[in-house]
This record gives sequence, C-alpha cells and structure tokens, in this order.
Amino acid sequence: MLDLAYLQTPPKQTALLKAECADFVVKERLGYEMSGNGEFVAIKVRKINANTLFVGEKLAAFCGVSTRQISYAGLKDRHAVTEQWFSIQLPGKPTPDFSQFQLNGVEILDVTRHNRKIRIGSLDGNDFEILLRNAVETDELKMRLKNLQNVGFPNYFMEQRFGRDGHNLTQAIAWAKGEIQIRDRKKRSFYLSAARSEIFNLVVSKRIEMGLAHQILAQDIVQLSGSHSWFVADEKEDLAALQVRLENRDISLTAPLIGETIQSACELENAVLAEHLALQKLIQQEHLKPARRPLLMQPQNFSWQFVDSGLKLVFYLPAGSYATALVRELVLIKEENRNTA
Repeated sequence: MLDLAYLQTPPKQTALLKAECADFVVKERLGYEMSGNGEFVAIKVRKINANTLFVGEKLAAFCGVSTRQISYAGLKDRHAVTEQWFSIQLPGKPTPDFSQFQLNGVEILDVTRHNRKIRIGSLDGNDFEILLRNAVETDELKMRLKNLQNVGFPNYFMEQRFGRDGHNLTQAIAWAKGEIQIRDRKKRSFYLSAARSEIFNLVVSKRIEMGLAHQILAQDIVQLSGSHSWFVADEKEDLAALQVRLENRDISLTAPLIGETIQSACELENAVLAEHLALQKLIQQEHLKPARRPLLMQPQNFSWQFVDSGLKLVFYLPAGSYATALVRELVLIKEENRNTA
C-alpha cells in the first residue's frame, strides 16, 4: 500500500487512528426501511470492540438457531464503535425477547420484523465519524482537506482486502503460478478478490502518477454518476465534451475489476493488465464477472473540525469504499494502543 500514488503529495503529518474505539464510529445505511412483518427478525446493534461474526454467532445461539440462519449486509471494523443490522430467519416463531440478550460491548438498538433476508452486499453505504489524534491544524493540512472535499481521493482497496501482511494476495499469486491448489471456497473467494483489487489499485496508481486522474482518454470506460451504467469514450466522439461532463461530475473515470472477459480500455490500463497475465488467467478460469469501479471517490456530507485531541472528520461513503483510503490522503496513519472506549 505504501507504493501507491497519492492524489496530492505525500502527507507531512502523522496522526493516530483508532487509538480508542470511540475514535472510529461507523453507522451503516441499508438504503431501505424494515417492513415490520415477515419471517425474518431484524436486530440493529451497536457494538464496541466486537467482531461482526462473533456477535452474529451469539445472536444465533440466543435464538436457538444455526449460524446459517443469521445474516448481515457486511463486516464491520472490530476496533471501532459500529452500528449494523442482523437478520435471523424465524418463520412462524415469535420474536425473542432481546432485552434478555447480554454480550459485553453490544447494545440492542432496535428489533423488528422484515420480509426478506439482509444480504451481504445489500448495503447502501456508511456514515463515519473519525478522530485523528494528535493531528495539528496547519495550512498544509487545511489545504489537503479542501482539496479532498473538491476532488475526492483515490478509491483504493486497503489492507483489509489483502489480509494480514498481504497474505491473501501472496496466496493468489502462488495459486496463479500453479505453486499451490486452493480448494476451500472461502479462501478461493478471498484470494480472487485480493488479485482483482491489486490490479485495480495498480491501474489507479499508474494513472495518478501520469497526471491523468482527471483527464478523459480515448477508450476510457466511464460511469454515469449515481448509477452503475458505463460506456466507452470512443475516439470518434468529442472527448472535449466528455471532459466537460467529467468536470461537472456527470460521469466518472473507472478502473477494472477484471473478470472472465477482459474489456478493451485505454492504452494505459491495457499496459498495466499486460504485466499481470498470470493473475488475469486465474481470474478468467474462475469465471468471475467483470465490473468497473470509480477511479476516485467523493465523500458526501464531508466536514471537519480541529479539536484539542486532534482532527475530527464526518462523512458518508457508498458501500465498497474505504474510510482509511480517505484518511491516507490527509495524514500518515499510525495505529497503536487500541482500547475499548
């Protein structure tokens, strides 16, 4: 991750991230309301220094059901204060009395019924409140904040996607080279995701290095803002007109999440892909569906305040984008002394 290009120059300040759980608050938005009836019990929890999977197991045990009957929209940071929904399939059964549920660091905020399962990936996004301890108000940092507000940050996949010490990517490369065989479905999924994320990051980084993060190129694949629809910037079209649309945020540049079919794109992107043929071949043989992801991400409702203990950030990001990628553009991140808050 240290080798990836910054959209701005590398930060000069160091700040503490997640020194305490209360320094990193995440509240998920599902993007829909609970129906109030149905065969699923929906439980909204606030958890502090608690793992999503562990909390799910305890909720299932409390309800006397298998963990296969519990679901959630996504994993949340352990070393944080997070709010998220779980659903448990209990057809024809009454809603348990969750006032009797007790688990250190976990509070039940709401219980209702819903007519469908809360599924992985059904998340709309997350609201964040982050305290960067020891960050000092300087002209340099204030300029970074304003630039980030105006143009966004590189939409990199961060360390969580690659596993501890990049283990998932290391294994993906060994698998691609035929050095190991992976049979476990969960591991296969983790390793393939790491491989796709690495190639995405490298394309984004190369584009930033070349000063082309805000420039439409012939054969770029661009996405319509507010949707997942995309189209190719054909050389025959007026690239100048597309550039205006890009600057007006009507469209956004994308980089690839490669799949079994490789999309023809701009020369820069094709050159990066050509350097990773083994990973491409692995992903193709596993029949992953190709997708696109925005090159840059613009935080919504972004605000900041310097306080006695550091810099407080408030913002919203759509699902799949990393708050730590935003923070990376502001300060050099240091993590230490994680305690519950």
